[in-house]
Amino acid sequence: MSHKIVNLRVRDVRFPTSLEQHGSDAMHTDPDYSAAYVVLDTDSGLKGFGLTFTLGKGTEIVLCAVKALAGLVIGKSLQEIVSNFRGFYRLLTSDGQMRWLGPEKGVIHLATAAVLNAVWDLWARAEGKDPKQIVSCIDFRYITDVLTEEEALDILVKAQEGKKQREDQMLKEGYPAYTTSCAWLGYSDQQLKQLCSDALKSGWTRFKVKVGADLEDDIRRCRLIRQMIGPSSTLMIDANQRWDVAEAISWVSRLAEVKPLWIEEPTSPDDILGHAAISKALAPLGIGVATGEQCHNRVMFKQFLQASALQFVQIDSCRLGSVNENLAVLLMAYKFQVPVCPHAGGVGLCELVQHLILFDYICVSADLRNRMCEYVDHLHEHFTSPVVIQDAHYMPPKDPGYSCEMLEESVNRHEYPEGDIWKQEIKK
Repeated sequence: MSHKIVNLRVRDVRFPTSLEQHGSDAMHTDPDYSAAYVVLDTDSGLKGFGLTFTLGKGTEIVLCAVKALAGLVIGKSLQEIVSNFRGFYRLLTSDGQMRWLGPEKGVIHLATAAVLNAVWDLWARAEGKDPKQIVSCIDFRYITDVLTEEEALDILVKAQEGKKQREDQMLKEGYPAYTTSCAWLGYSDQQLKQLCSDALKSGWTRFKVKVGADLEDDIRRCRLIRQMIGPSSTLMIDANQRWDVAEAISWVSRLAEVKPLWIEEPTSPDDILGHAAISKALAPLGIGVATGEQCHNRVMFKQFLQASALQFVQIDSCRLGSVNENLAVLLMAYKFQVPVCPHAGGVGLCELVQHLILFDYICVSADLRNRMCEYVDHLHEHFTSPVVIQDAHYMPPKDPGYSCEMLEESVNRHEYPEGDIWKQEIKK
């Protein structure tokens, strides 16, 4: 069956997480976790669901960009798309007029991710894939000086050895996760203590703390959390792009006493050489640099890796051009032997990125050293196939698709500004 796409719908779905300071950090103090939510309808009745993540205001701009791309999608069959997925990716990212809005960055790339995530969901519901099909989805333009199509296929073919054992391992044990939900910057000490205590009882051993607003307060909070979780648990810190380069080095050096594994997004996400300088300065302290959640595209990741500017690659399922572009980054990270630890702090991101990191372990890296996937305990109840966490591990999803289909009732209630939730908030 061809599954011809006959319609594309996109909706502005927002959750008022700012009311309780969920998601708050040094740069984003009042986020309302939101999504531009895409549904692809086909003539066969099969649907594809996709989204891209936003923080509230501006989601309507992403909707406009998705609608601008719709004409490139409607009328095409799934078979037509996946038989030349690389070409379809370029169709969306290299339209002669719309690429001026990027290219492959910003709002237009967020919209591309939402559309492509829906296509991947549709494809996953329809059929499986082999290594050659996977490689054929990747646009190697601009990265062949680091990774060729032949090298990518060789990596995937070699990883077939032991694949069944790794699949069985993941089905039994799951993929290691870390939690960010205990220490959002806007949380009080009492809330932080309670959440850390609850997490420890639930088996969590890896914790991330938001920092960057006030140095003395960061020192106090990080000491408190380190004292609670003990010396054997893993601690990471995240500044969300707050500092200049020299400031980052100085600030993180003061926090070295709590032994963080990494500092995440210490400076502008575009400053590759700045990250390289920070990496070099912090290496003697045993602190790595992690970044990627706002890395525009595969080309920037290529340069981060070439410059030894990060020690942990943080892919994002909605910032890059969906699975297609994330595959390129996973393969480049493998070639440079840099561990991948995905970003998942947002609505639907855990549901999406679990597929990518499981694929990385089973089909690419075959390695769990220094690897973990972010988890935030917010808004999963709004999805038809929410993530399953057991003993601080992501358990592989069992339903077909990309796991980002939302419950229709949740979409209706949280659609902005006509949903019941927002009508109530506007009245206040």
